Amino acid sequence: MATTVLEKPSLLSSTSGSESYRGFCNLLYVILAIGSFRLVLENILKYGLLVEFNWPLRFIKDPTNWPSVLLIILVNIFILIQFWLEVRLSRCSSRMYSFLFQMINLSSILIFPALYINHCQPNPAGAFIAVCSYSIVFLKLVSYTHVNYRCRQDLFEKKHDGIKQTKDCVVYPQNLTLRNLYYFIFAPTLCYQLNFPRSPCIRKNFICRRSAEILIIFSLQYCLSQQWILPILRTLDRPLNQYSILENIERLLRLALPNHFIWLLLFYAYFHSTLNLLAELLCFGDRLFYRDWWNATDLYEFW
Repeated sequence: MATTVLEKPSLLSSTSGSESYRGFCNLLYVILAIGSFRLVLENILKYGLLVEFNWPLRFIKDPTNWPSVLLIILVNIFILIQFWLEVRLSRCSSRMYSFLFQMINLSSILIFPALYINHCQPNPAGAFIAVCSYSIVFLKLVSYTHVNYRCRQDLFEKKHDGIKQTKDCVVYPQNLTLRNLYYFIFAPTLCYQLNFPRSPCIRKNFICRRSAEILIIFSLQYCLSQQWILPILRTLDRPLNQYSILENIERLLRLALPNHFIWLLLFYAYFHSTLNLLAELLCFGDRLFYRDWWNATDLYEFW
């Protein structure tokens, strides 16, 4: 009687049904680590150690940095104006004019930093941080204004008759306090709520870990930019249009790897370490700051 011999395809064949290639991924990680380490050694041997560790002193002594610090502090003026207008609106006094002033104040948040930077010409890095801060405050105040508007409409339509502030729940207009507003300003969210989800306590070990991550990652980013990117940029001794296409491509490829490292480190340092640190200090409960964008299949899902 003949016996049936089952075929056994190779594991790398499409018919094998094998889907586990973790070992190849580990091998790629090792190759990437070795290649990156070789580039680091080559860079140090070629240019020497270029990292300057006295940047905090240079930041303090550089007069172009202080206008950016002042610009960030001045954002509180717009926050306080918006708060004062919200309080006026809650009392039903000059509603139309107050709403108009709110729109003017929100528009000024976007216009003022541009005019200030154009006039003072501060350090580009500090100016970038200041503009980001103003953009975040603008988005937060838009949400703050919109939510309070909806609550005010509900209140005027008598939808909340008999509802009073309780120990665990804040209702409009009891939320119109500076403490409530500044909690939202510092909270890691752009969407205002009268009652945010809260965590029960502050974990000291968690704060220490996140703080250490922020310090190490930002230091690593600084070293990468000083040691790896600046030497490449310094080789550009003439405009890009005077180089050949192949030379421009070669420089872009040399910048691609450190640029990707810095952006990935920035993502982790800001969206994971910094926002989680803020959330822990403020006992903020909603910590879904990002999704698995690395598994995105299209640009819409990626963003």
